[in-house]
Amino acid sequence: MREPTSPGPPAGRWPLPLSRCWREMSSNKEQRSAVFVILFALITILILYSSNSANEVFHYGSLRVHSRRPFNLRKWSMTDGYVPILGNKTLPSRCHQCVIVTSSSHLLGTKLGPEIEQAECTIRMNDAPTTGYSADVGNKTTFRVVAHSSVFRVLRKPQEFINRTPEVVFIFWGPPDKMQKPQGSHVRVIQQTGLLFPNLEAYAVSPGRMRQFDDLFRGETGKDREKSHSWLSTGWFTMVIAVELCDHVHVYGMVPPDYCSQRSRLQRMPYHYYEPKGPDECVTYIQNEHSRKGHHHRFITEKRVFSSWAQLYGITFSHPSWT
Repeated sequence: MREPTSPGPPAGRWPLPLSRCWREMSSNKEQRSAVFVILFALITILILYSSNSANEVFHYGSLRVHSRRPFNLRKWSMTDGYVPILGNKTLPSRCHQCVIVTSSSHLLGTKLGPEIEQAECTIRMNDAPTTGYSADVGNKTTFRVVAHSSVFRVLRKPQEFINRTPEVVFIFWGPPDKMQKPQGSHVRVIQQTGLLFPNLEAYAVSPGRMRQFDDLFRGETGKDREKSHSWLSTGWFTMVIAVELCDHVHVYGMVPPDYCSQRSRLQRMPYHYYEPKGPDECVTYIQNEHSRKGHHHRFITEKRVFSSWAQLYGITFSHPSWT
């Protein structure tokens, strides 16, 4: 007895479902390809946008037309800007000729020490030492501008920074919770150091002046410091203070704003002259300039601002020389 057989498809019906199946598969592949192309295009656009945004975070040239000219720095009130940490003194009055000695390794081998020693007033920054480097950077120090992050590095070496040049005036800057009395932790440490070294003369940048520094940065660059995740550098504070205090300012060792874009990649220059194995100068500048995460200094932008101030405030630059 023959097994029953199931009815088969009518003749001529198989080609149609197969062709339809292939068409549907091809259509699905095309749709997936189209989705992939669209996603790839969107990702590419996002990458390009992010890249352009990173490059434009501090594109000074395009911002300048939108910013205002700051009021004259030399008209800022010295008595309101700097609060004595020890005693009731007021910050010394103006100097005719000042030099800023940067911490740059460009000063090594220059033998500028005797020339720097002849300056009426000499300004240094943070914990840049002179011992062992005086042939190139001199030893005389009239003012030392110190960031809150460098307070302990300076005070723990009194023989280098306090007793070595007893006439030095310290100007400390930092957030109010660290640098203002009576709660400021750093202020207490400075006051305790003053008990051991009666010759120590120290001032803190007042909260009002700190806001003026921020306003100045925003006016010159069109960027809000806090919203753009930036910290002003000690170089920024030092330059503004020098303009306030001095009729003429000569800066030793500061590179121009376009230096790193022109420097040979094979050339390495330590960021600090006293840290030969420290980070490279241009790597530090570029990483800080373009970083969008955390808080960083905008060194290159600050130098562009200094360049615009050169003629206005009588600032000259040497080793290297630029304007």
